[in-house]
Amino acid sequence: MVRVRFAPSPTGYLHVGALRTALFNWLFARHHQGTFVLRIEDTDVARSSEQMSRSILEALRWVGLDWDEGPIYQSQRLELYRQAARKLVEKGLAYYCFCTPEEIEARRQKTQAQGQHWKYDRRCLKLTESQKEDFRKRGVPAAIRFLVPEGTTQYEDLVHGLISVDNQNLEDFVLLRSDGYPTYHLSVVVDDIDTRITHVIRGDDHISNTPKQILLYQAFGSPVPRFGHLPLILGPDRKKLSKRHGDTSVLHFRDRGYLPLAFFNFMAQLSWSPGQEEKVYSIEEMIREFSLERISKGSPVFDLAKLEWLNSKLINEMPLEELITQLQPWLEKRKLWSESLWREKKSWLEKLVQLIRSRSRTLVDLVEMVAPFICDEVKYEPEAVEKYLTDSRLDVILPRLKEDFAAVSQFTAPELERVLRERAEKEGIKAALLIHGLRVLLLGKAVSPGIFEVIELMGREKTLIRMDNLFLARKSLESKDKNENN
Repeated sequence: MVRVRFAPSPTGYLHVGALRTALFNWLFARHHQGTFVLRIEDTDVARSSEQMSRSILEALRWVGLDWDEGPIYQSQRLELYRQAARKLVEKGLAYYCFCTPEEIEARRQKTQAQGQHWKYDRRCLKLTESQKEDFRKRGVPAAIRFLVPEGTTQYEDLVHGLISVDNQNLEDFVLLRSDGYPTYHLSVVVDDIDTRITHVIRGDDHISNTPKQILLYQAFGSPVPRFGHLPLILGPDRKKLSKRHGDTSVLHFRDRGYLPLAFFNFMAQLSWSPGQEEKVYSIEEMIREFSLERISKGSPVFDLAKLEWLNSKLINEMPLEELITQLQPWLEKRKLWSESLWREKKSWLEKLVQLIRSRSRTLVDLVEMVAPFICDEVKYEPEAVEKYLTDSRLDVILPRLKEDFAAVSQFTAPELERVLRERAEKEGIKAALLIHGLRVLLLGKAVSPGIFEVIELMGREKTLIRMDNLFLARKSLESKDKNENN
């Protein structure tokens, strides 16, 4: 039975690299009908917070990940780690170390100044029982170090193949700090043994930790899980992804209007491909296709353009009612949603979303395009006003076009187009002057779907009112001039 775990540290928001690790563990567990365990590694008391723990759970739920066991909080299991470390001392596989950090640093600098490689010199391994007792009487706190055995540690990495390390390159690492708190190596191995983890899937930055942890499994007399290390995600500059590339927290992408399924697809396909790159896969399809053997060893690039493409594709392919369900919370935030909107204008709203979704990359884009159709006020873009509403001929022709629109018996796109083109011909102007001007008056911006479909959905009453806003729209240029002069 496959048992995997995801073990984030609540010292910050969930990073996209950590999320990919969670996704691969979750997909692997679901593919094999196994168990996905969630563990919160919160033993770093100074940096961990309950708020960060909550945000991690929130991010996982948003993407669609659930867990079968947990969350297990390491901060509630400290005595378990202390007992485990003491057992290794009793078995002669670990020892007490009374060296202070200052003493170790001084010896490190001396060794390096001589051009030699430093590793802990096992000074405390040679202490007699009376010397240890003397340290205790003087109140000197002791850490517990693992006694690294001679030989070679090797394992078959599920991604990289055979990895072998000469144990003489490993120092006797600390298991339990002098303050009684476990190190990462001790707590992770004790928890993995306790929760019967069979596969450890994590980032390449943990490869150096694996030999030490394998030695610990062996020291505890427990089965060693299979290890697989994922290539690190790179930014567009092909350096390790970090905050310098922009906000990389998962919830940031939720708040920018990306759909959970699109984000799931994007993250899952960093180092792994389910088959077709031009497709948005369902969760079920990804579970069925997932395998560690198809993970690339090369580091993937976090390409925001790919995420936007996937999100836009999903927005355009999603059933309308489902898309509007995703859109509803965003409209509620902007106070644009009401029960009557859905109850009484469902058909109109579906036509509107259908019209504008092909131009939307995110739910934020959709909201911005929906807003002018529902709001009473229009926010005019000064650049659009300056380009399309400053022609003095509009002062005379727009009122005439308004009368034409008011008189049409059917307020439909074909009829509105016929009327507008006839007015342009009568006035001896190009229809584009009126088309671009109307777009800005109605929506406040220079770009939109087909203007006649827009006018039809805007409705006769709201269209006629906004056609009177020429003076108001031009006033937006005053604020633009003020900003440029400041």
